[in-house]
Amino acid sequence: MELTLFLVLLVITISLAFDFTNGFHDAANAIATSVSTRALTPRAALTLAAVMNFAGALMGTAVAKTIGQGIIDVAPFTDSADNQLKLHGLAIILAALAGAITWNLITWWLGLPSSSSHALIGGLVGAGLASATPVQWWGVTTHVIIPMFASPLIGFVLAFILMKFTLALVKSLPYHRTMRRFRYAQTVSAALMALGHGLQDAQKTMGIIVMALLAGGYGHTHNILVNGELQIPLWVKLAAATAITAGTYSGGWRIMRTLGRKVIELDPAHGFIAETVSAGVLYSAAYVFHAPISTTHTITSAIMGVGATKRLSAVRWGVAGNIVTAWFLTLPAAAFVSFILYMVLHMFLP
Repeated sequence: MELTLFLVLLVITISLAFDFTNGFHDAANAIATSVSTRALTPRAALTLAAVMNFAGALMGTAVAKTIGQGIIDVAPFTDSADNQLKLHGLAIILAALAGAITWNLITWWLGLPSSSSHALIGGLVGAGLASATPVQWWGVTTHVIIPMFASPLIGFVLAFILMKFTLALVKSLPYHRTMRRFRYAQTVSAALMALGHGLQDAQKTMGIIVMALLAGGYGHTHNILVNGELQIPLWVKLAAATAITAGTYSGGWRIMRTLGRKVIELDPAHGFIAETVSAGVLYSAAYVFHAPISTTHTITSAIMGVGATKRLSAVRWGVAGNIVTAWFLTLPAAAFVSFILYMVLHMFLP
């Protein structure tokens, strides 16, 4: 029992560490456009993003429930009387986290805005396959694969259309005065984007923590399952919100440069539209479809969408291509790492 409790605490600690890396890895998603257009200073933008991340993390639990119940089935480990079974359940979650964190750190070091969400989901799938735990492929397809392709496409198309419409509205207005107003408006759109990031990404950590509590046999202790419905304890919400907020405030300068300047040079109008569209897609995915989509994919595609309204050559498609490659690599790469890590952990378990 002591080893089970130790592993539960270890998984919770590493989950919060993942949440922290998610914060500094994805901080650029919310603020890169505002910083690159000089609507906000880097430190002011980080502060705004951190505060809104915390608020967004407490705004719902639908995404957390999808992660906790919709990717792999931990039912065989839930409140099992077999302590060995609990240990294997916790090893699955531990391997999934390690795979996601490893991929996060690699892409952060390379300055590539890959998806922390897909790294985590890939980690769960890889560890599930390694342990012969049932993977809920329908849930992975509907909540991960389809949104993985749909959200960037929707972000690109909506940003392109809305940018064209906005440019038509303001074409006769004085340029500098109009850009100054858009710069002020970007404070709001950056806040909305950061709120959506907290709403989406902090909940994924909450889902992992409740999975660990269930697998370790502590579901009843924390009233996690009520009539078969997953519940997220308040302390889990607050812990995840605090971790992602701290990570965001620590900054993500490498990826910020990629999003803010290397994909396209943005002005305040283009930055405002990209952030507004991205926030709308994030909220819709969370509240309507309960899908854990990637904030990285969404904002990057929206930036490319607004950039394409200038001219197609305005978007640096070589950099965009590298980013898209990282997107496609994330799920299998994180799955592969977690698969190997589970096999290693399995050798040391009783």
